[in-house]
Amino acid sequence: MHGAGNDYVYVDCFDQTVPSNLPELARRISHRRFGVGADGLILVRPSEQADAWMHMFNADGSESEMCGNGIRCVAKLVQDRGYAKASPLTIESGGQVYTIQTQCDDDGKVCQVTVDMGKPILQPERIPTLIPGDPHVVDVQVEIDGRHFPVTCVSMGNPHCVVFVDHADDEWVLKIGPQLENDPRFPKRVNVEFVEVLSPTEVRQRTWERGSGETWACGTGASAVCVAGVLTGRTERTILNHLLGGDLTLRWDEDSDHVFMTGGAAEVFRGTW
Repeated sequence: MHGAGNDYVYVDCFDQTVPSNLPELARRISHRRFGVGADGLILVRPSEQADAWMHMFNADGSESEMCGNGIRCVAKLVQDRGYAKASPLTIESGGQVYTIQTQCDDDGKVCQVTVDMGKPILQPERIPTLIPGDPHVVDVQVEIDGRHFPVTCVSMGNPHCVVFVDHADDEWVLKIGPQLENDPRFPKRVNVEFVEVLSPTEVRQRTWERGSGETWACGTGASAVCVAGVLTGRTERTILNHLLGGDLTLRWDEDSDHVFMTGGAAEVFRGTW
């Protein structure tokens, strides 16, 4: 399944046992030459708190707290297979429960999903980052490989470092991205978004994901970009975000302080490993 090209292998654990040695399975199954090929592995498991539990692993086998594109696909799987009633749904991930609204096509299958991503976390120690903020890390200058540029740090259940650039080219994404991901100022590593502002309501994003490298989309990253755009005065509270694999609509609601993400979810194929 994929959301805006951010593809994962999903294991339905409602009707089968949970596989063993999940980090190793994630590494093997995600390999694009010797496995199925994916940005990671997501287990869809029963939950005592919600309609389902999303248990996620990156392509390198590391566990992750949240995936915005992944949770849209989990909602589609859970509703399409009848494990939960129609919208709204609740999905547990990373110790939080997310509320989700779905829209269906003419065949009754979920095609569009809106996720309440919750409140952004801005306190540096909770993101976490060691970059000093006053009180938050907003347009703070950092230096990587002799290059100086401003960053804005946000957590949407997982850590993000947003970099606004004139052109999100390979020099930024493929060179600076992995260096920022593994920079010691991010104790749990970090996801990095390189963003071109096209207008106050429209941006273009490329993502270097922690544990997976460049991906075609990142929903939590797009949510962090929405927040960072407002905090730095570059964008309005509702934006259209163009990613390599498709578009997402983001809204940072002023009253609730919650970020809402809307995008598609698609099943590509089923198989046996």
